[in-house]
Amino acid sequence: MTVKRLLALPLLGVVLAGCGIRATEVPTDFGAAPSRVRCSLAEPDVSPQAARGVPVQVFLLCGSSLVAVDRSVRVPEGAPDSQRRVLVAQGLLDELAQTPSAAEKEAGYTTDVRGGMTVRGPGPRDPDDALRLSTSPGDLTSYALAQLVCTFSDSAAAEGDGSVVLGGPTGPLRRYECTDEVRTRPGTKEPPSAEVGAGG
Repeated sequence: MTVKRLLALPLLGVVLAGCGIRATEVPTDFGAAPSRVRCSLAEPDVSPQAARGVPVQVFLLCGSSLVAVDRSVRVPEGAPDSQRRVLVAQGLLDELAQTPSAAEKEAGYTTDVRGGMTVRGPGPRDPDDALRLSTSPGDLTSYALAQLVCTFSDSAAAEGDGSVVLGGPTGPLRRYECTDEVRTRPGTKEPPSAEVGAGG
């Protein structure tokens, strides 16, 4: 009897081993596998301008948030700091207004900044770090304003403290901040701002 039980143990082990979860042949539909991770470029998207100019980052829209993308802007050698700041700002503005490349579009990137906008330095009564746009910031969409504020405040166009002073062609100036909330919800969370002067 003892011998029979011992002989039965290996057979019992084989039977129990087959009691796991079996693969099903029932078709399941979880949708097509994504061809590319959204908001992530498979490789650096090198634009024609990337071989020359100053490396910068601009914030494009992807999904419901802002995502930094590498770009470059041209700045003449030996330009004074005040002029250089405006040249960088205009270059950033132009990059934001460009239609995203094919690779960027495939990854889900868009921009709400429209072409034709220009930027200049401070007026006679403005703070030295002010930038004046040809379009008043209040006339921009919340998405475009968030793109501009976050791009400028994170560049040589600003003072490097996470904020930027912006205004329209004339009138009040405001100091805008790029916060985590603005980057994650640019459509519903406007950049915090405070008036800094009437300017002229």
